[in-house]
Amino acid sequence: MKKFNWHTIRLILVAFAMVFLYSFSSKRNSERKISTIDIRFESDENMFLTHEMVNNLLIQNLGGSAKVQKDKVDLNTLETVLDDHEMIEKAQVFSTIDGSLNTRITQKTPIVRVITGNEIYYLDSKGDKMSLSDNFSARVPLVTGAISVRKSKPYLFLFNEIKNDDFLSKNITGASITASGNVVLTNRSYNYKIVFGKPINVEKKLKNYKAFFHHAIKDTLIESYKEVNLMFTQQVVCKK
Repeated sequence: MKKFNWHTIRLILVAFAMVFLYSFSSKRNSERKISTIDIRFESDENMFLTHEMVNNLLIQNLGGSAKVQKDKVDLNTLETVLDDHEMIEKAQVFSTIDGSLNTRITQKTPIVRVITGNEIYYLDSKGDKMSLSDNFSARVPLVTGAISVRKSKPYLFLFNEIKNDDFLSKNITGASITASGNVVLTNRSYNYKIVFGKPINVEKKLKNYKAFFHHAIKDTLIESYKEVNLMFTQQVVCKK
């Protein structure tokens, strides 16, 4: 007569027990309802959205109530809804075993505020339009004149360079785009206009302006300048 291999039997029983417990816990977890919604913004800057606004958007897409079974919640759909919002750069939505629906929001970063015709809006770093917000007003350069969507890339590069430079982001307050496509910048501290010209050789022109400013600030003559011309990349031409 063969002897029972009790070690093998014990392993089989343990395996069955583990499968049973896993199935039981999975079933209970799927039947658990969403208990709380936790919303966090990845940055304290650019608070165009509030927790309440995101919470309402989530509840609206949960069928009007947060008390929904976890297995009925489509996390991918919620992420898509949030990602499609014009103020949101990226959203992550996930649930935890205790029934919490967690949302992590990265908001878009505006680089300029545009006034053209009857429209006023922000542009983000990728050139996407953003409506103005009642909750927050971004401190960015004010741009007047039309930016052609087809030819916007060079202008976006210029505005991103200004945004990403600590000195320029504080010094440059506005830009006017003429019918010919030239750019005229304004600065925070002095009355002279900065004739930038077409948005070409952007990095060189901005480097020239920074060098001019840091040199001219030591001289009281800077207050008498009416125009600083950056169109010639080999030199900065000033007019009184």
